Amino acid sequence: MDSHTIKYPKYMVYCVFVACLGSFSNGWVIGSPNVPGEVTHNCPNGNARIYNNVFPDCLPMDTALWGFAVASFCVGGLIGGLTGGAIQTKLGRKRAIILNNLGYISGGVLIGCSINEAMFIVGRILCGIACGLGSLSIPTYIGEVSTISARGAMGTCNQFFIVIGILLSSVIGLPLATVPLWRINYAIVAIPAILQFFLMNTCVETPRYLVSVNRIEDARVALQKLRGHANIDAEFYGMVEGYFGTAAAQSLTNYHEKEDETKKETVPKSPIMKQQPAHDVPTDRLSAEETDHLTTSVSQSTPEPFESNSTEENLVPARHDSQETMNIIQIFIDPVIRRIAFTVIFLHAFQQLVGMNAVMYYSTTIFSMAFDEEFSKYMAIVTTVVNFVMTAVSVALIDRMGRRPLLLIANAGACLFSVLLVIGYVFNIPALLVVSVFLYVASFAIGIGPIPWLMTSELTPTYASSSVGSVGTCVNWAMNFLIGQCFPVIFARIAGYSFAIFAAIAAIAFVFTLVFVPETKGKTLEAIVQGFEKHRK
Repeated sequence: MDSHTIKYPKYMVYCVFVACLGSFSNGWVIGSPNVPGEVTHNCPNGNARIYNNVFPDCLPMDTALWGFAVASFCVGGLIGGLTGGAIQTKLGRKRAIILNNLGYISGGVLIGCSINEAMFIVGRILCGIACGLGSLSIPTYIGEVSTISARGAMGTCNQFFIVIGILLSSVIGLPLATVPLWRINYAIVAIPAILQFFLMNTCVETPRYLVSVNRIEDARVALQKLRGHANIDAEFYGMVEGYFGTAAAQSLTNYHEKEDETKKETVPKSPIMKQQPAHDVPTDRLSAEETDHLTTSVSQSTPEPFESNSTEENLVPARHDSQETMNIIQIFIDPVIRRIAFTVIFLHAFQQLVGMNAVMYYSTTIFSMAFDEEFSKYMAIVTTVVNFVMTAVSVALIDRMGRRPLLLIANAGACLFSVLLVIGYVFNIPALLVVSVFLYVASFAIGIGPIPWLMTSELTPTYASSSVGSVGTCVNWAMNFLIGQCFPVIFARIAGYSFAIFAAIAAIAFVFTLVFVPETKGKTLEAIVQGFEKHRK
């Protein structure tokens, strides 16, 4: 059986599950202040040490300082995202994920043991750095180890585990929302982090990363382990060809594609660039004759090999400086990668700017209009349950319906239900407000939440994935922080009318997706990148 046709090999699913433990930690950091937040900064005894001689009962903070303390993990996320590209390029995806857990462990313990506001904020920033690095390295890892037919479901598991983390932190936070148990709620994040720190060592590095650092045989071994007993020849050839070009791939893998019409349509191609010299291709396994062939096979073909009808039209030239990854400046110089980078950037910006965090912020006020204060607390957890259920639906549908349809449905839903939130506010209809919150969250969860992270790894070639992913992650966390800081001010001025802004942004996101976002379902990562070659001028 060819590896392109298999879906869920056991070891691959195991590796994805272990990687997603970091996503769970991310979700826990996001959700941990939700329920015990009040007792954390506003308990009756203040910073007195009534229950314990070592730790104060709580850490008194006014509303503004508490808001910054909670949102400070976004600052850490921005730092983690900005540095994450270089880290996962230098260390590899696997070791970046392992290293990432140190932020959760140190940050969680520091918050749990904090005796003043500064320790709490520094702990949140450390956890945020881990969230930022994990937001980049985990989707990249999942995208590079997953099979073609399961890549959507596996990639969506990243968001699914984040939502599980948010949900469980809220549920477990209920009995822990007391003095001094609130400290435990923040420190629990260290448990999945320690677990992943050790379990990740049982997972392989991604084959595409190993190819990018010239560890060709290690890449083959890793891919075979991920695909079980399936034949990996064609898939491995595509990986090597996408990085080094056709001539080098044929020599390095001893595999030659059959010349048929189906293959001609699906063969992945690298950017058409200057043919690299022989020393840029691993030659320790090649004879002199083969090495000579690598440097001359394309140049000795027809003058316009990619426009001719000869059998050499499917040759993919080796990427210039293929052993060097693109930095952040270079991704905006290359026309193809620039197009990919801007697509990723806008997907991440829209994910935050459609206002999910703002709706969640306002949901407490909405629920208090329809229910008493105690019941409103449980309704907030129900909102997280809706997020969880619809993310699970997204996992089930994404490889059936595709990315674009789900994203279009999600943006349309976010636009519609933001408008209904405005109507419910203007005419004071609590029932409409409550229903709109639930349906808005459902719309977000089915597409806007998971798909930008998935498509970041799908759209970007290995040699640019770290820089593009890093920029996209930074934009995501920056917009997250911006919404967290600006929305309360906007809401204080225009109240429920502020959701009209999010409706307009969701409408723009719908048009952007319709015009600029390609479908990636059922395609190899190399073939997806090749689809952008038409933009090379």
